[in-house]
Amino acid sequence: MFDLDADPRAIAAVLGRDARLRACIRRHPGLRLPGAWNGFELAVRAVLGQQVSIAAARTLAMRLLERHGEPIAPAGADGLTRLFPSPATLAGAGLDGLGLTRARIAALRALAQAVYAGRVDFEPGRALDAQIGTWTRLPGIGAWTAHYIALRALGHPDAFPAGDLVLRRATGGGILAARELEARAEAWRPWRAYAAIHLWRAHAPGDSA
Repeated sequence: MFDLDADPRAIAAVLGRDARLRACIRRHPGLRLPGAWNGFELAVRAVLGQQVSIAAARTLAMRLLERHGEPIAPAGADGLTRLFPSPATLAGAGLDGLGLTRARIAALRALAQAVYAGRVDFEPGRALDAQIGTWTRLPGIGAWTAHYIALRALGHPDAFPAGDLVLRRATGGGILAARELEARAEAWRPWRAYAAIHLWRAHAPGDSA
């Protein structure tokens, strides 16, 4: 969850060869990969976040939770009233009327069914290419979503969603094409996920490197 076995010095030694990342590392040394308590919830949120704003994705997730989340009785002291729906619940759930496109609904159902059936899982330690290949065989799961799941839910140190618009902007010099960013990121292996975290952090409102 907290990426405690990361070696910030080894990561910085590679990423620091890039001038942009070197500035990021000076500002925020030792950044680690943020994990997720529930891999399935993270994957669902990644699908909900495709091509929409963070605020819109949050709204969709709340609608999904309110309709299909498991009620908690009594409510938690922090105001928590529902648990995120399980793969079994979402595999056959009605998702119309939540503001989702038909393609997005199909993707969520396929994702839930695949996790419930054990065709995909959130076990760390597997080769990145194998993980990406497994996820992208599901309808509606492209490279961006698969790499984001690998980064956040599986903690893979080399996952890198090169199609991400923020990452394409954050390297400086205008907006790079995904293939251009991928080419530049070859020098960041095997720590591309940490480069992504640094670039996202540098591009966040109120922060700069």
